[in-house]
Amino acid sequence: MCCEHLICANCAGPVSEGRCSVCRSHKEQMHRSGAMSFSTMAAILLTMLVAVAFLTATLH
Repeated sequence: MCCEHLICANCAGPVSEGRCSVCRSHKEQMHRSGAMSFSTMAAILLTMLVAVAFLTATLH
């Protein structure tokens, strides 16, 4: 999710413009945590491996 479509509840402006301190802090937080966390990536990889193993086992 990007901050281009978010509206600030404090100043009613777009968060991407950073009009107030609330906008700026939320924008910074979103950009800082924009990458997927290691645990999320590991869970996705594990799910994919289980799916491949299941499909391989059912096809043979």
